[in-house]
Amino acid sequence: MSRNVQIYEESKKYTPGGVHTSIRSVDPFPVFVKAQGAYIYDADGRKYIDYQAAFGPFILGHNHPYVNAKVIEAIGRTDLYGVGCTDLEVECARLICKHVPSSEQVLFCNSGSEATYHAIRLSRAVTGRKKLIKFQGCYHGWHDYAARNMLSAWEMIGKRDPGSAGMLDEAVDHTLVCTFNDLDDVERTFRENKGEIAALIVEPIPHNIGCVLPQPGFLQGLRELCSANGTLLIFDEVITGFRHDIGGFQLVAGVTPDLTTMGKAMANGYPIAAIAGRKPYMERFNTNPGGDVWFAGTYNGHAVGTAASIATIELMENEPVHERIFRLGDRMRAGIREIHERLGIKAFVAGFGSVWTTYFMDFEPKHYGDLQHNDASMYLSYRRKLNENGIFKLPMNLKRNHIGYSHTDEDIDVTLEIIESVLKELRS
Repeated sequence: MSRNVQIYEESKKYTPGGVHTSIRSVDPFPVFVKAQGAYIYDADGRKYIDYQAAFGPFILGHNHPYVNAKVIEAIGRTDLYGVGCTDLEVECARLICKHVPSSEQVLFCNSGSEATYHAIRLSRAVTGRKKLIKFQGCYHGWHDYAARNMLSAWEMIGKRDPGSAGMLDEAVDHTLVCTFNDLDDVERTFRENKGEIAALIVEPIPHNIGCVLPQPGFLQGLRELCSANGTLLIFDEVITGFRHDIGGFQLVAGVTPDLTTMGKAMANGYPIAAIAGRKPYMERFNTNPGGDVWFAGTYNGHAVGTAASIATIELMENEPVHERIFRLGDRMRAGIREIHERLGIKAFVAGFGSVWTTYFMDFEPKHYGDLQHNDASMYLSYRRKLNENGIFKLPMNLKRNHIGYSHTDEDIDVTLEIIESVLKELRS
């Protein structure tokens, strides 16, 4: 029995399913024990070029020496006090306000789910309304407010599709589901629920389903509809924030939301998340004397996350992080497209910047419903074969891949060679 399997079987004795978040339970199941730069190593000693990047936090690469050194330096002198603020919290918040257009003030928490929960609660307090708009296929965390109509079965698209047993019916039914890239659908939903919608929350690029790009004018249209209806616009940039630009995808798109949630790439793998937004809204939180919207968390603003975020953002400011990962992303997508054309593979390579995925379908998807045309069996077989050949991508349908600052041109070359070999094998 392999060491990977031994560890996994042992884990299942003490943990339901053997894993500590649901989406980690995949087959085959390598147990990773070491990581450095662009590479991860499993318990059987196999090396992989990592494009999973733990769902995206590792924009610089695993165990980045500058980030690690700043974290070690910080925890050598400070950690957590449960009172007041620290210099690290102040500097981290200042850097976010400096770069992210919507950020006039910031609060730190520990996960993207916490951040979106707080953003939605704040929106309801500001507007005095209850309803929320989200989009089919998008993911905004595990809480009842937003955990519906995520990776729905095709026959459940647009229907009532709670993501979990035990969810409150009231929470599910106050969350309205629209179609991404369809402004008419959003406008109709506003019209049918006039004066009732507190917030619209959106992944500016729905990376939960790979990489479905917003069509020209869509995000601006959402901004205009929210403004016209007195509704707060929330950009969930937990994935896109800092990865697609130091100012988030809102800076790329030229659309400024009222509130923004961030996490993942802001600290290169260390745990921290944030909610940011306009000062009049943020000051409703009860961290501000007189605020009436509850905000709390024992580990909020911990030295580890804030130090890591400062270091990560400093590197983005001072080194060509985005220039490099965008260039490598362009190389990867162009190389894969050339392979598809040469081999006669019917596929669409989607992506932005350092993110890409290959849908096995012959047109660009505009929303979740289009993705039922993706050949899911081929998608999974392809990714599993790549894993077997040392290229790690999560072996699940509709998942994205990430390039980091530690990846090299040689890594891209090797990956493209293996992709071609795998596609030839699958084609035959």
